[in-house]
Amino acid sequence: MRFSREPRIHPIPLADLRPTQITVGMREVNEKRAAWRAHGDGAKADFLGAHLIPVVLGPRKKHFVVDHHHLARALFDEGVEEIAVTVVADLSGLETSAFWVYLDNRAWTHLYDAHGVRQGHKELPKDVAGLIDDPYRSLAGALRRAGGYAKDTEPFSEFLWADFLRRRIKRKQAQAHAAAALEEALRLARSKDAAYLPGWCGPVSAG
Repeated sequence: MRFSREPRIHPIPLADLRPTQITVGMREVNEKRAAWRAHGDGAKADFLGAHLIPVVLGPRKKHFVVDHHHLARALFDEGVEEIAVTVVADLSGLETSAFWVYLDNRAWTHLYDAHGVRQGHKELPKDVAGLIDDPYRSLAGALRRAGGYAKDTEPFSEFLWADFLRRRIKRKQAQAHAAAALEEALRLARSKDAAYLPGWCGPVSAG
């Protein structure tokens, strides 16, 4: 079993990438799509060269994405057909059940659906086009960009914030009233209830 970040010289089809999570925040995907369209052709080539998708090789040598799902989905939706990858680990020698146990214990998979309910690995989409929207993941991303919490290296930290917000903000508000939902999220992020979350910045002093 090899562990390395091994860039692939030849790009692989984006359609061949296998997700290791069920959801994304489509608002964040759409922002990445807009940023991609703003690049000129030369800048797009440079961007792709600088943004390798980290993957692990799984059973039957399939490429399983372990980060940058939002970027992969955005590029796929923009019609990009191929992407360069960097191989984090070659786990192709493992049986399927052992492979998923390993990914789960390394926090390389996030098996929660758009309602925050844990699912089995068979519920994962077969390609990045099958990733579904979790409005609370979009809200968590917007909250971080608004300074509600700091970027953190803990795996799936945005999903932990999404789950925190899911329990406190109504789904209808998160979906249809983005500005109001973000204002409420900022208030909640400053509360001590959020102190356990990665990147928590602490309560704001009234003085």
